[in-house]
Formats: sequence, structure tokens, C-alpha cells
Amino acid sequence: MTAQLVCFVLLLCAAVRLEAAPPGRGAEPGDAGRFWHITDLHLDPTYHLAPDPTKVCFSSKGKPTTDAGPFGDFLCDSPYGLIQSAFMHMKSLVQPNDFIIWTGDSPPHVPVSELSTSMVIEVISNLTQSIRQHFPNVSVFPAMGNHDYWPQDQLPTSTNDIYKAAARLWSPWLQDDALKTLSRGGFYTQLVRAGVRVVSVNSILYYGPDRATVNMSDPAGQYEWLDDTLKKAGDDMEKVYIISHVPLGFLPSLRNVTAIRDEHNEKLLNIFRRHSHVIAGHFYGHTHKDSIMVLLDSKDSPVNSVFVAPAVTPIRSFSEPYSNNPAVRLYFYDKRDFGILDLWQYFLNLTEANLEQRANWKLEYIMTKAFGMPDLRPHNLLELAVRLWLPPNAAFDAYFAHFTVSYDGRPSCQGECKLLQLCSMLHLDQARYGACVGAQQHRHSLASNLL
Repeated sequence: MTAQLVCFVLLLCAAVRLEAAPPGRGAEPGDAGRFWHITDLHLDPTYHLAPDPTKVCFSSKGKPTTDAGPFGDFLCDSPYGLIQSAFMHMKSLVQPNDFIIWTGDSPPHVPVSELSTSMVIEVISNLTQSIRQHFPNVSVFPAMGNHDYWPQDQLPTSTNDIYKAAARLWSPWLQDDALKTLSRGGFYTQLVRAGVRVVSVNSILYYGPDRATVNMSDPAGQYEWLDDTLKKAGDDMEKVYIISHVPLGFLPSLRNVTAIRDEHNEKLLNIFRRHSHVIAGHFYGHTHKDSIMVLLDSKDSPVNSVFVAPAVTPIRSFSEPYSNNPAVRLYFYDKRDFGILDLWQYFLNLTEANLEQRANWKLEYIMTKAFGMPDLRPHNLLELAVRLWLPPNAAFDAYFAHFTVSYDGRPSCQGECKLLQLCSMLHLDQARYGACVGAQQHRHSLASNLL
């Protein structure tokens, strides 16, 4: 029996005991810090209720909508009314010391010919202004998404009109040093408050479809900058929240598909493992779904909690069997070491909202309460991930329902679907993931059409 298998068996034993753990707290953690996460807003300015269902929105690409209403349709990107309803819900709950992370993708999923550099800048500008209007006294830390450029995905390694526009638009939130690296390479770091800083990584530089960075070993010098930034944070006794658009690891719905290029996934993992004692959490978007991952070190010990937040946009491709309801998220963190204590997921049942002609945002779930966890630190996420393997498993069914943000009909996930979910949760590098799924071949995400 290999050491890895022995470790897995021991984790299973621990997980069996955890089944009887008491439910998590239903009230806010006492004396915790808080921050919000919004991602993948994907505003479609063309959305309107039209007699012809193929002309409701450009983002449906001519496919007929079936349930279009004032807050959108599952074949379309977000109308402004949907985004505004999300912000209004958050505004009613925001507290004085909250901050917001915004992990990218403002423009819609439309053909390249329908956009331009100036139009992308206009969409980012409009959403930036809307966020500032709704949250005038809240610090906001953005990250660049693959749609936040024209042509989409082709983010370059040097200064350009969109990086410079982002720096100008986000200057009310960011300091001069952050604005310099943002305008040069689309990444930055900034202290949030004493003891914790945000590091905003431009993961699109490592994204498969980005032809501008093919065969580059360190696009825009971001690896060197990231390594230096994390080392300095450690020297200064600071903790770090990594925010970015495209996540680490493997996509949970596709076999053997990394979210970024293979070689860059391995490089980032090495950097993050080396500085894992400094990193208090990772926060991503891009997939439009709700998922977790656990970064393990070389000895299979859990070192970082990784969270992928679901989108505000409800869009799915015509061929996809399910989508997601719109969502925004609130995290709670320990003020002493900045570890993540809990997350509260808020959502809008889009079908219900369109029928009732009003946006009734609700609390979908509290993670500690839903899965009987004391907090969301790495060892507890690992115990949950292993527990989800065990039959019978109502916990996994609940996890997958949250993956789609309580999408209509509660799609099921068994067999291959469940295997891919669980392998991507525990194994972020190629060697471990390949062993988990029994993969013989691997391909990266060049074929990604919707995202």
C-alpha cells in the first residue's frame, strides 16, 4: 500500500467521524471581518424583451430564449436591471468595514465583431461607476477577466489602452504603486488593512486562448513580481488574499482540462506552495459555478483554501444541460490570522424573479451550517472534500446543487460527473489529478467557447 493510499485511508477515517459533527453556526461569526465577492457580471446592453425570441440579446447568438423576463434569461448575459438588483441587495447588507473583491469579466459573450476597444472600456466604465454609486465608502479590489479586453482573451504583456483605462477608472480605489503595475501588466498588490493585502493576479496571461503570450516563460514578468511580492509580505508579517479571474487547477465539469495552460498551472502551484504560509485564501471566478479546491503541499498536507465564486450572469450555451442562478457572496475572516471562517452565498431565483416581476435575493446557504464545519480553513476543507467521496452522500448532492446555485430542476451528478468534481477539488497538479481520474492524455482549455 503506497504512502498516498495510507494517507487517503486515514483521511477517510477522519471523515467518517466528521459525519456526526454538529451543524455550523447560523449567525455571523463573532468579531469577524467581512468582505464581498462579485464576479462575471457580463453586462449585455442589448438585452430587451422582444417579440422575436432570437432577438432578445446578442449574447444568445441567435438562439431563441424561452423564459426571458425583466431580470434576464438563461441564454443571455445580464441586463442592467439584474446587476442593479444584486448591488441593491448587497447595499442593504454592507457594513462600514466591509470591502469588495471584483474578479473580472464585465462585457458580454458576443462575437468579436460586435465589440471594440472603446466599447469594452465603456462597459467597464459603466459598471465601475455603478459600483461606486452603490458603495461610495467601500474599498473595491478588481481583477482583470478574459472578456475585459478586445479582442477577448488576448491580454498583452505591456501597457495598452485598456490597462491604462482600468488604472484610470479604478484610481479612486487603488494607490499609485498598484496603478503603475496595473497599467503596465494588468496586476497589482495593495494593503487592505494592517496585516493583510490583496494580490491581484492577471491570470489571463496564462490562459490557453491568449495568443499574445504563447511560448513566454514569464509573461509581463508577473511570476518574478508575484514571487517577490509574496516574499516581502512574509518578511513584513502580512497575510495575502490572492484574487484573480481564471482559477488554478482543473475545471470540475470537463475531464483533464486545466483552466490555464498546463505549464503555467504548475508554475503558479509551485509559487503558491512555496509561499503558502503567507496566503490566507484564493478567490477566483470565470467558471460561473460555485466550487472549492484545497491546495496540498508535496506531502499531501492542506495548505491553502481555494474558492471559486459563481457568476452574476445566468448565461449558458445552447448545448449545456444546466446553468446557474445569479449570485453574490459574503466571506467572514478571522481578524487575527485572516483565515476564512465562513461564506454566505446569496442568490436570485431567476425563474421566480421573472414570474413575480421583482428581484427577491435570498440567502442560498451558509457553508459551515450546510456541511457541519467549524470554519473554512484548509484542513477543514480537506476533510469536507474527502467526506464527499463517501456513500451514501446527501452532502455531495447538496454540494452539487450549490455548484449550479440551486438551478431549476436540481441537476444530478453521478459517475463520471462526480469523479471529475471530486478529483478537481483535491488535486490541482497534473500528476495527482491524472492518477485520480485515470487519465492517459491531457489537453488544456484552448477549446473553451463559452468562458
